[in-house]
Amino acid sequence: MSIALTTEQYREQIWTELAKVARPDSRFHWDFSSFICDFDGSEKCSDQLLELAAITDRGRRQIFVTPDNCLEDLRYKLIRLGIPFVMTTYGIVRGFYRLDPTTIPASDHRYAATLDGFDRYAEQLSLRQLQQTEKFSLLVTGGSAVSKNGVRFGKGHGYFDFEWAVLSELGLTDSSSVVADVVHDCQFVNEVMPAEKHDVVVDWVITPTQKIHIDQNSRQRGRVFWEMVPGTEFAELSTVAELRDIQNLGPL
Repeated sequence: MSIALTTEQYREQIWTELAKVARPDSRFHWDFSSFICDFDGSEKCSDQLLELAAITDRGRRQIFVTPDNCLEDLRYKLIRLGIPFVMTTYGIVRGFYRLDPTTIPASDHRYAATLDGFDRYAEQLSLRQLQQTEKFSLLVTGGSAVSKNGVRFGKGHGYFDFEWAVLSELGLTDSSSVVADVVHDCQFVNEVMPAEKHDVVVDWVITPTQKIHIDQNSRQRGRVFWEMVPGTEFAELSTVAELRDIQNLGPL
């Protein structure tokens, strides 16, 4: 790819290639602007993720996984291995949930990894309840595209950036928290891209054929930039109201 391309041009080029390997969504079909798709080879990404020290050596720390389609197989394998994890609902509309595999019959492991199954078996946590849990060793998200310096771009909603910010404000992330982005090879941009102040740069890019480590030792602690929230889809979230209450802030 040419470095002269704009972000929009990268996005259009990647989505053209992605259409050749993507798996459609029952709600959004092929509209990559509305969801993070699953793709051929995502199961290989799951296997590579399970090799990360942030999973194998996590101690008492916990794992966060986004509700993206390309992470369904990862969620299934975590359930099968008996590893609990935290996840949000789509668009963070209903906040954060925790899934404990010990509550799931073996016959429903695969179902529980789906969004419908997660709703069936996961327990909702308020932010105050979440704040009493362990810090996160690993946070895994899907993506529309990611650069070689770990900058994610694509749909433009910023859900994961906001989730990271909320978890950080609650004291649940620190300098040892690892962020991994799961994408198809065609979604990896071998160029340095600029990051906005609210962007979460990732430590690992996981594709079906590569496991790329990016040194992010200088990453700043996540925080919510409250001045950016009014007028966005985040403004009306109950999560936002609860976080502001925890921080002794008034209504947005």
